[in-house]
Amino acid sequence: MIVTTLRSRLILTGLVLLAAIAALVPRNIKIRERGIDGVIRDTTQRRVPLKLGLDLQGGMHLGLELDQSKRISSDPAKDLDLALIVLRKRIDEFGVTEPLVQKQGDDRIVVELAGVTDPVRAKQIVQKSAFLEFRITDRSRSLDKALPAMDRALQRLGVQASSGVAAPSAVEQLLQGDSGQQHVADSLAPVVGGALSSLIDPNADIPGEYLVEEGAVVRVDSLLNLPDVRALFPRRYEYRWSSAPISLGAKAYRALYVLEERPIVTGSNLVDAKEAIDPLTSGPIVTFELDRKGARDFGEGTARNVGNYMAIMLDDRVQGRPPVIQERIERRGQITLSGKSITEARDLALTLRAGALPVPLKIVEEAQVGASLGEDSIRKGMIAGVAGTLFVVFIMIWVYQQAGVLAVAALGLYVVISLGALAMIGATLTLPGLAGLILSVGIAVDANVLIFERIREELLLGKTVRLSIDEGFRHAMSAIVDSNVTTVMTALFLFQFGTGPVKGFAVTLSVGILCSLFTAVFVTRTFFMMWLDRKPTMQTLSI
Repeated sequence: MIVTTLRSRLILTGLVLLAAIAALVPRNIKIRERGIDGVIRDTTQRRVPLKLGLDLQGGMHLGLELDQSKRISSDPAKDLDLALIVLRKRIDEFGVTEPLVQKQGDDRIVVELAGVTDPVRAKQIVQKSAFLEFRITDRSRSLDKALPAMDRALQRLGVQASSGVAAPSAVEQLLQGDSGQQHVADSLAPVVGGALSSLIDPNADIPGEYLVEEGAVVRVDSLLNLPDVRALFPRRYEYRWSSAPISLGAKAYRALYVLEERPIVTGSNLVDAKEAIDPLTSGPIVTFELDRKGARDFGEGTARNVGNYMAIMLDDRVQGRPPVIQERIERRGQITLSGKSITEARDLALTLRAGALPVPLKIVEEAQVGASLGEDSIRKGMIAGVAGTLFVVFIMIWVYQQAGVLAVAALGLYVVISLGALAMIGATLTLPGLAGLILSVGIAVDANVLIFERIREELLLGKTVRLSIDEGFRHAMSAIVDSNVTTVMTALFLFQFGTGPVKGFAVTLSVGILCSLFTAVFVTRTFFMMWLDRKPTMQTLSI
């Protein structure tokens, strides 16, 4: 249906304006969510009509790359794509407004989080591998039997437990006078201070658990990683450290666990994870649910190991003390987080739901954008916008007189309608986006300039005012459509191939062009019709 009558035009314009105003009004929305105690509650959140981007609201910028030193992969490109998917899931659940997570080149992921108030927590969620495993501890205490041989290997390397001084080893003697001598001495420096048997204390209560004083953890880890010592480590077993130290008396200890090499099940079989409160200890826990294959493997593995201890590992660290398997466990289980907060439990559940990263990520670029910088950008952007708009208003009224006033009135509606349209589509306003919005103000009056010049030409030909207005709008339409379509096509290319700030510019420019077509052509024509309706006998037009 073509809107031709003045009444129908006014109704349509009013409806569009009301819809834009309604979209710009902040309002409270109700959200139903499940709490940590499992009870579903209704919560109220304040809906902000226009979200601000990183450069206006402040936040953090991270550049991430795959850490190949942690885990070697045969297909880094595929790992980067998988990491991108996992990060998007995590950040979506983290609750950041309009985050940017995208690839940059072939080896980097860029993450921009606007409005982040806890950057440390955000970095932990982004970097956490969330690789979950369940492994049985060593029941045979094979490390106890291997420790004497490891001590002898250390003595051959030149580590003297009694004096704490590293004597020249056979390798060092071969490299006398060579530049590699200092490198060998540096590699042995962390292991000075005692043999393994004097630094590792077996726990008689939990098989496979050993206690190491917190100050000696780095030294013991260095000793165990020496090639000669690592070769003597019990086969089919691996060692892992606990995630946090434990206090015994006045000293702090770190638990070292000897675990079976093959896990019972991994986090790849996880389908859900939620934070909760343990009713017995009132401490935070994370409950999880496995898929069908994971439930079957978990059930078979726990059934074979009833009475044994099972370590729950996350990112190669054992979480808490290993529990005893009391009975067959299948689809559901829980992870106890001793000494952790409910926020940490919530973050762990979030990362487990999103899945594990295929390869750990390292931060290679980090920048913080303060809120004060955002306020400064908003202030300068508003000054530029107001100054540019006032200049346009002055020119239009000065050059086109009363017709220019009609164009300025339509321009005022354009600003409200374009902001409302951006709020409707949930766009995020950035500094380049503000530039696109200000640029579209000029594009809006450009259409009016074409129309007014065509009306002038028709008036000079001696036509009536009404006919000149009709002919001016009709003849200018092709030029207006051509210029705006080419600009929209350019904006679409910018959106498709540009990065975050360029995309913001493209979105606001495209929305602005569409709104300017409506106001410059439809609304301005409606104002002219109102003018002619009030003065039907008008012989001249102030243009």
